[in-house]
Amino acid sequence: MACLKLGFKPDGLQRSGQAWFFTSGLPSDVIIEVDGMLFHLHKFPLVFRSGKLACLLREHLEKNSDIHKLKLTGIPGGPDCFELAVKFCYGIRLELTGKNVVPLRCAAEYLEMTDDFGGENLISYTEAFLEEVVLRNLKECMQALCSCENLTEAEELGIVDICINAVVSMACQDSSLLSSPVPNKSMHSPGGSLLWNGIETGARPKKQSLDWWHEDVSMLKLPLFRRVILTTEKRGLKPEIIAGVLLCFAQRYLPGLNKRHGSREGSNSKSELLTSTSVPEDERRVILETIENLLPVRRAGVPTKFLSGLLRSSILLDASPHCRSNIERRIGLQLEQASLDDILIPNLTHNLETLYDIDCVQRILDHFLDQSTRQLSPQGSDVDGNMSHQSPSSTPMISVSKLLDRYIVEVAPDVNLKLPKFYSLIEALPDFARTSDDGLYHAIDIYLKAHPWLKEDERDQLCRLMDFQKLSPEACTHAAQNERLPLRTIIQVLFFEQLQIRTDIASCFLVSDHSYHLPHSSAHGALTSEFIPREDFAGTIRNNNALKVDIDRMKSRVNDLERECSGMRNELQKLGNVRDQGQGAPKFIGGRFRSYICRTNDGELRSQTHAKNRRSNAVLHLNTSTVHNSSQDNTS
Repeated sequence: MACLKLGFKPDGLQRSGQAWFFTSGLPSDVIIEVDGMLFHLHKFPLVFRSGKLACLLREHLEKNSDIHKLKLTGIPGGPDCFELAVKFCYGIRLELTGKNVVPLRCAAEYLEMTDDFGGENLISYTEAFLEEVVLRNLKECMQALCSCENLTEAEELGIVDICINAVVSMACQDSSLLSSPVPNKSMHSPGGSLLWNGIETGARPKKQSLDWWHEDVSMLKLPLFRRVILTTEKRGLKPEIIAGVLLCFAQRYLPGLNKRHGSREGSNSKSELLTSTSVPEDERRVILETIENLLPVRRAGVPTKFLSGLLRSSILLDASPHCRSNIERRIGLQLEQASLDDILIPNLTHNLETLYDIDCVQRILDHFLDQSTRQLSPQGSDVDGNMSHQSPSSTPMISVSKLLDRYIVEVAPDVNLKLPKFYSLIEALPDFARTSDDGLYHAIDIYLKAHPWLKEDERDQLCRLMDFQKLSPEACTHAAQNERLPLRTIIQVLFFEQLQIRTDIASCFLVSDHSYHLPHSSAHGALTSEFIPREDFAGTIRNNNALKVDIDRMKSRVNDLERECSGMRNELQKLGNVRDQGQGAPKFIGGRFRSYICRTNDGELRSQTHAKNRRSNAVLHLNTSTVHNSSQDNTS
């Protein structure tokens, strides 16, 4: 730590309770009170260095009193700085450091310790130390800036602005921190090493770490911190660097930034978060809103994880609606960069209706859709106004759709999640956003499992949100055997699954027919590869064989369904005959007349029988027709 040593005499001041005495043996003739602390001093050293004390003592000399008593109020730095000023007046050894130079400079201004009194007075020494040492070293400059927080005199003397400009200038000297750096190519060789008088030295430039900037600046209080950030923005510092400083500063005061994002936090954890730091809640709310205002305008400069932490803190601290809305808007504008944990916002309201805050995610999605609409409207349509087809891998909409499907899967097991809210969450994105509906099917399946009390029409309405043509073969196989899905959905899945099989078979036969009509080479008499490469043709044959195996499996499956259907019909006929016999000839069992079939409601039996017959007939007819058509195609 840099310091400047002044004076040469040993320390002769001793403290006794609330008073300071000199051990020189000379009786004191001046008693000065500073904030309740008494200093028993001598007139001559004080008058020789301080213009203010000389004026006050001159007024007391007119009263012809032996011991003069003075009271100084509002001296910068209090008794500690006055003690250092007294030592300087007596020539006692003291050290100027980055922590005490600013308060001592303000105290010297208060005591009027200029060069008119004694020459090279305390004001000259403190200013020289500031300019030559403190303002050229970041650590010392940050210490001096921290000492200015409770000194209004430092603001009046312009020391605060000088220190802020010095800190920012030292940061901007590193061209890697600037948004538009200007490289100094004359100092480097083509190989990247440093040059001295045009001669390559072989030394490589050292890369400076950003920890010094983040940690040191974040130690400031909020008013000075805000002024430093605003000054760095004017100087052109990178938004990523500013966001890193804001993150480091926010972690000191705001709750919810270091918590696991996916965990549920109830009222107890909320109170623990709010009492995790000694800073009052109102002050932390002000800090949060100030950080939100200082965020860089460029959205790519702020990590989505940091924005998600700010959103959680805004919920915990009950920040203003404007602040929370701005954070949600920022997350929505870069939602394609978010992860699942970033949008799993716990529901911290008093009612705790759902586990996660669904409404918050829907608002974030609205901001994303608004931004996407503005970006695609001028360039996403052709001359006729029709939407042009874009590559799914290059659009943020596809990434957001996958993220939303994972989010829906995560919130689907919540038993308190109502069907309308779940329905609106699925419909938040347009249909073209999803290239595959496997994730959507998984979420609907989980929701149906967690909500078994849903009616048949509600299940059917929910399943209509899926596009069965976007389901993978594995998902279709699972859906065809899923008992939680409505009958209508299962039939549609089977239809599209077998339609895809027919399409694949027809394409294979078309390719096979093409291969037999390829022109022969005039030189060798062999098939040319002008239309289909040899590797592709071999793969097509393998696919054709695999499809034939699938057809055989489908035939056996249809046979099983036929046997099952015929068995069900026989059982239903037997049950009907028994019921007719039971009505004509009731039996007496245990002293009571009771029928074999009367224990079942007739209406319920008819409805169940009709439903089973309809399901079996529909599946049987669908599979039989499909296999018949496929067999015809194979024969042709």
